[in-house]
Parts: sequence; C-alpha cells; structure tokens
Amino acid sequence: MWFNRPGSRAHTTLALLVLVGACKKGAPPAPPPTAQAELPPLEVSKDSALLFTHVGPNGSFATTDKADKVPEVARRLVRVIDPAKGVAERRDTSNVYVVDLRELLANGKARARAMSREAFETGALAQLPPGDSSTLTGPHGPPLPEEPGEAGSDAGIAGHASAGGPPVVILYGTPWCGACKAARQYLAAKRIPFAYKDIENDQSAARELQQKASRLGIPADRVPILDVRGRLLVGFDRARLEALLGDAT
Repeated sequence: MWFNRPGSRAHTTLALLVLVGACKKGAPPAPPPTAQAELPPLEVSKDSALLFTHVGPNGSFATTDKADKVPEVARRLVRVIDPAKGVAERRDTSNVYVVDLRELLANGKARARAMSREAFETGALAQLPPGDSSTLTGPHGPPLPEEPGEAGSDAGIAGHASAGGPPVVILYGTPWCGACKAARQYLAAKRIPFAYKDIENDQSAARELQQKASRLGIPADRVPILDVRGRLLVGFDRARLEALLGDAT
C-alpha cells in the first residue's frame, strides 16, 4: 500500500506541516484589546490634582478642580481626569475613569473604575430627576386622553432617518404616553432625524431597549427613553436633549 513505500511517512508529515502553516497564515488576527481593558487601576485622593466632570440640572456637563463644588445630586457618578497627563498618555478617549464622589469626600480616597463614555454620560444623566415621562405599570400604562381631531393620527411625526445615515435620535415609547408624543412633535418640528419605536406593540423594540438600558446600567421602567448617539436619556426634557445633541464630555 502507498503508506508502506519508503519515504511516505516523511512525505505525509511534510504535507501536514504545509497545511497547518497555510491555516495559520489564513486565520484572522486577534481583535485588539479594548481601551477599557488597557486602563490601569487608579486610586484617587481628595487632595489629588484632578479635574471632575459632572452633569448639571439642564443636562450639560461641566468640569471643576474642586470636588466639593460638584452638586450633591450629581456626585454618585463623576468623571475624573488627570490634567498632568496628555490624552495619549491617559488613554481615556473611548473609556473614562469615574468615581463615586460621595465616597471620595467621606473617606478622603476612592478607587476609580473605567467605563465607556456613553455609559458615564447615560448614568450621570440618570442621577437627575427624570423629564416628563410615564411609568410602565404592567402591560399597559395609563390611558392618554385623545385630543379632538387627532384620534389615531400621527401625521407629520412618524420620524425619518436622514438619507446619509442612521437617525440621530431613536425614541422608544408607547401610543398612550403623552410625553412620547410631545417628544416626537418636538423632534419633527426641529427637523432632527429620528426613529420612533413602539415598545408596547413591537417586542423586538422592547428587547432592544432592555438590552441597551442593561448595558448602560439604567432601568427601563418608564417612557420615553431617547437614544441620542448611543447615550440614553430618560424622559422628555428639552434642555437635556439639546445638551446631548450639541455637547459632549
């Protein structure tokens, strides 16, 4: 038989090595580590020369070098920045360091943790009282009184994505939520490209919202929730929405 011929073993071994080498060469490269994984542990103290970025009542973000200047309502989630380091050295463009400032002020020190920038901004906003919204109680929320001549009509506020790409805002809501309708009317009037997703009648939209909220660490127990370029805003608040559309941390 062929495998009994002299030299057949060496020939077979060589063929296997060639095949293995070919497989290794064609394998896709391993994905690069994320920026969050690259951020080393960081211990901060009250006396550290740091900058603290926090959210304001109107949804805009401000930065101060005094920890005790951060409003109490915004202290649970605050970004910390070492101004002595450049952006390349800090490596915190996509992921950032955050602290619970209450712990820092109480104990004089705290351990900073890394999270995505979107999660920080979403969580910081979630500390504030929600904007106009309706809670989700059971499969159906409270009924919304119909306005004269508008029963079942959503003309002009359906929401449209821009021709050049995805919508700027994704609005998750329900048909009975008055704040949802107000948000849709506002976006349409401002000509802000948006998509409306009914989480009561579209189970895939409901699952999508739950996944986003879980990933960013906020509850999804009320509507509307607006996805603004990857950051979630609970309730309809014009000032906060405009801040998210125009500002970044």
